[in-house]
Amino acid sequence: MNILLISTNRCVHPVPVMPLGLCMVAEACERAGHRVRVLDLMFEKDLFASIGSAVVEHRPDAVGLSVRNIDNNDRADPVSYLDDLPLIVNAVRRLTGAPVILGGAALGVMPEAILRLADVSCGVTGDGEAVVPRLLGRIGAGESLGGLPGLAFLDQERFSLTPCAGQGAAACGAPDFHRWVNVGAYRSHLATFPVQTKLGCAFSCVYCTYRKLEGSGYRLAEPAAVAEAVTRLVVSGARDIEFVDSVFNAPREHAVAVCEALARTDHRARLQSLELNPAFFDDGLVSAMERAGFVGMGITAESASDAVLQGLGKGFTADRVRAAAEVVRRHRIPCAWIFLLGGPGETRETVRVTLRFAAAAVRRQDVAFFNVGVRIYPGTELETIARREGVLSVPPGDMLRPVFYVAPGLDGAWITQEVQKAMAGTMNFISAGSIGLSFLPTIHRVSALLGVRPPLWKHTGLIRRGLRMLGMDV
Repeated sequence: MNILLISTNRCVHPVPVMPLGLCMVAEACERAGHRVRVLDLMFEKDLFASIGSAVVEHRPDAVGLSVRNIDNNDRADPVSYLDDLPLIVNAVRRLTGAPVILGGAALGVMPEAILRLADVSCGVTGDGEAVVPRLLGRIGAGESLGGLPGLAFLDQERFSLTPCAGQGAAACGAPDFHRWVNVGAYRSHLATFPVQTKLGCAFSCVYCTYRKLEGSGYRLAEPAAVAEAVTRLVVSGARDIEFVDSVFNAPREHAVAVCEALARTDHRARLQSLELNPAFFDDGLVSAMERAGFVGMGITAESASDAVLQGLGKGFTADRVRAAAEVVRRHRIPCAWIFLLGGPGETRETVRVTLRFAAAAVRRQDVAFFNVGVRIYPGTELETIARREGVLSVPPGDMLRPVFYVAPGLDGAWITQEVQKAMAGTMNFISAGSIGLSFLPTIHRVSALLGVRPPLWKHTGLIRRGLRMLGMDV
């Protein structure tokens, strides 16, 4: 069969993200014997002309549309990424009668609402590289799609979903990006090459959707396979590689084993991961990361208050956050600290506690990112909390338009004001508004031309000072 796979993501903030899942699906479909074309809309100036050309030239027997994110997760300036989706579906249907299938992380979060929005009857919610080839086999044979694990359906307004629990070890997620997307364009924006070392998440954060998307049990790639994949990417010219697991250092033993396998390989990659959990963060892990070739890391601390960490269901205490800061100080890898303000249990005092911690812990070569308000997704514990507290009243089907949680009695505008005060005195503090600046892609391109390599965020203080000298209030 001729298969056309379209990546609909066009968001370039803070940096454009390569469509890892779609490329993995493309290679899985090829292995199943299909002829595959990928159309990545990220840098297309006229997306509808590009779609038309791809459909006419490839004459697909099936079209898959990947939807990465629902919105930008910014309470102060919410932007939906789904507005073009019905238009894209209609553009495809005007030129072909081939079945249209939705997939991607966003669909796994809110499958029914997105299928209804796009007016599409079938979507993939399980591991695409496993589900899509089986789905195409049934389509090619003219068989019923009912009962296939990992599919969501709208049948005469009735929604159904067949769960797909992942089984066994995960293959290392590292496709040959050069075959499928415009790698040069991504690199000119300082994008990294995403790689997965595992699937699944064992944590119970009240706001998170990873367990829904990947399952609660870990499926681990072999460390040697990860090292081989990194080496293969570097040989192809991809040196800036980011591990995009839900949490890189859980299980800790697997992360260390991956680092040790990388250290035994002369890969010469520049590695980073922005998803490190303070509960499993120690000198032994960071030393292994240094030997492996890490040039950047991120700690999802969220808060420095026990009450807030408990309310968010993080599974670690403020003591672990402080201990992580001490570990960071003893090592050379730049660190991005991620904080989430306004969650259950947050008060004015706990906000101040977190801001004081950040002021004391974040080194000059580090950066602190503050997000105000917590995006509420259907089916999460946070939805239950928000409805119980009267914070949320809209029905689940209407939550495609972003809704945010801020602890009752706490003013989101006040939190934003406190963050802005902290940013005014500390140049390496940023907020959601900072990463949405319209000229950020230009900064990325200029930095790339000057030979700057990811992570650009380690230069946040220098960049903010320079922009302020030019009269910009950033």
